Amino acid sequence: MANYNKKDAREWAREHLLGVANVTIPTMTSDFKRINEKAVRHDVELAIQHGFVGTLSCSEVAITQDQYVEFCQIMADQAAGRMVVVHHAVFNTLEENIEAVKRAEAAGADVVLLGYPPYFYPKNYEEVFQYTKAVCDATNLGVIIFPLPAWGFSRLHPADIPNSVLRRMVDEIPNVVAIKAEGGLPYIMSAIEVHREFHKEVVISSPLEYEYVPLAQVMDIPFCGTNYSAYYGPLLPQIHKLIRAGNYDEATQLWYKMDPARKAFASLPMAANGLLNRMMWKYQGWLQGYNGGPLPHPTQRVYQRDMAALRKGLEAAGLNPTRDADEAFFVGRNPV
Repeated sequence: MANYNKKDAREWAREHLLGVANVTIPTMTSDFKRINEKAVRHDVELAIQHGFVGTLSCSEVAITQDQYVEFCQIMADQAAGRMVVVHHAVFNTLEENIEAVKRAEAAGADVVLLGYPPYFYPKNYEEVFQYTKAVCDATNLGVIIFPLPAWGFSRLHPADIPNSVLRRMVDEIPNVVAIKAEGGLPYIMSAIEVHREFHKEVVISSPLEYEYVPLAQVMDIPFCGTNYSAYYGPLLPQIHKLIRAGNYDEATQLWYKMDPARKAFASLPMAANGLLNRMMWKYQGWLQGYNGGPLPHPTQRVYQRDMAALRKGLEAAGLNPTRDADEAFFVGRNPV
């Protein structure tokens, strides 16, 4: 349940979306029938210890809405106000997303990351706006707008959601509190344009660390998330603090230090036709002490060649991956 009013959502976001947010991926019990509560609590607690200010309750996996709501509730209970829980609004239909956002709010989520489902195929941006407004109207939570090529909107505009549409969202939907600026990837033009136009009104997030660290040294970017940065352990939250303190040279040197791990990550097939490999993300986090463990099928897989590349990347960067054998990932650190 939101601890702020809808009219105060932007003020709340300015205060709380300041730092780095990772992604928490559900873990199932060993029989794949229930959410593994102990594992979820472990992951939330470690993220707090690593310095993350928020975490996405990932719904883009093969679990039911009931299981997802339980997952959110466990995350919010463990976070206990110490970090922001971000509801992941990417269910199958508008109606499902409206139901899910209401249930996630009741379960304790703090803010919403709004995506668009694969079978939402708008003919124009009026349909995108109306979909967005319908979800926002259904909740008191602040909503992060998320331009991204994966939604398939590039056929309408190269920026995925152009500034003219974002302007209408910011002006007409009071609980739009942030923009996660990944439109027009792999280019940064849209991110620059979004920041230039909106940074005084809503929070701008640059979620990709290889863009965030350089850009945040020349423009005010308070939020980096949600993203895959659990792979780097506590490093990206540390870099964020250095940048906010104006210690740009130290932040830059750490960015260079990450380079072998960054290149290992980039060398692997993380996203196929718009679907991220959450099992591989789960392995990345496991290398830094997160739970790992069962993720229900169907899922993309992680193979030994992938695990070797990711582990070696961390070793080369001096980021101290676990010494546990890779087979332990498939069981998880808190098996039930």
